[in-house]
Amino acid sequence: MTTSKTASNVAAPTQFLQAGEHGYAYRRFGEGSALPLLFLQHFTGTLDNWDPAITDPLASGREITLFDNAGVGRSTGPVPPTVAGMAKHALAFLDGLGVATCDVLGFSLGGMIAQQMAQDRPSIIRRMILVGTAPRGGEDIMLLEKPSLAKYLTDANLRGYALLQKIFFAPTESSQAAGAAFIERLAQRKEDRDPRSGPAVAGAQMAAFRDWEKFTGDRFANLRNIRQPTLVVNGIHDEMIHVSNSYWLSQNLPNAVLLTYPDSGHGSLFQFSRVLCPACDGISHIRLRLRTVLSSSRYRTSSASRLWGQTSALVSSDHLTGTTSGFPFSTTYVASSAALPLPTFFAEWIARAGTNKTSPALSVTGGLPST
Repeated sequence: MTTSKTASNVAAPTQFLQAGEHGYAYRRFGEGSALPLLFLQHFTGTLDNWDPAITDPLASGREITLFDNAGVGRSTGPVPPTVAGMAKHALAFLDGLGVATCDVLGFSLGGMIAQQMAQDRPSIIRRMILVGTAPRGGEDIMLLEKPSLAKYLTDANLRGYALLQKIFFAPTESSQAAGAAFIERLAQRKEDRDPRSGPAVAGAQMAAFRDWEKFTGDRFANLRNIRQPTLVVNGIHDEMIHVSNSYWLSQNLPNAVLLTYPDSGHGSLFQFSRVLCPACDGISHIRLRLRTVLSSSRYRTSSASRLWGQTSALVSSDHLTGTTSGFPFSTTYVASSAALPLPTFFAEWIARAGTNKTSPALSVTGGLPST
């Protein structure tokens, strides 16, 4: 088991780990002192579906591990028909690598697996990024028969990556252009590629989605036991796993921040990779400071106090003013003539608000915080 010093999914060699009766395909690259980051993939996705625009920047300063769960790509065995079964394989894989603690980025189905891992073995995960996913008991999860998806899935002219562009990105000129760029990046890897997933993979994973929708007892109660700092991410036009599921995650996870992007769908992380990657590294610090401010009796919060980041908005106070930039969600705020990207702005604003008795109350009303 080796780590490629070439910090790119385009060139990293595929490796294989035997753990018990199962063999797992994976790629490992990047180096640094930060905890390793495990990527958990979407419905029918393989190692080749990870965008280097996401994986490669995050490999600066840490080791990245991309992983094919059982029965997917070149990993052996049948695909489990439940998220719980997939989580067991992910844990077995980490045990085989000798990883005791890591961060996890779970996209779509991978985000459900990450939640299950955090419940089954909390010590294995330090922080989570949950993208385009849903809690157990969520709704509108991979309903492929609904017209907004079926019109693409039944189009004989759309196959492979061309289909991904349509269903992962919003039906706007700007989002589809981002989708085309995403497809070009995926095509950069020419050799050592995984086989595409077939009907057996799709069928088992769809069964896992249907099982994940079921719950007993208090809905979303299981989320309250997941204490890890968590960044929840989605596009507001996600037709595959509706954005309402991201709201439920942020409302019920005790230590979560929600970022939702405009003009984007299920693949929002690929469309806004330049914004998301810095936010992934800043989530723990920002959330702790945000919780400190929102829990203070000097500040008022709305019933939607965790739903910040949905839309661009004007933010102002006695000392800070901000206007939206041309890049959605990468809203630029100006303080003392210094332009700060959104995560940095919140860290700075909250630090100032915590010590400045004249700071206005912080109110979060379902979009960006306003004063």
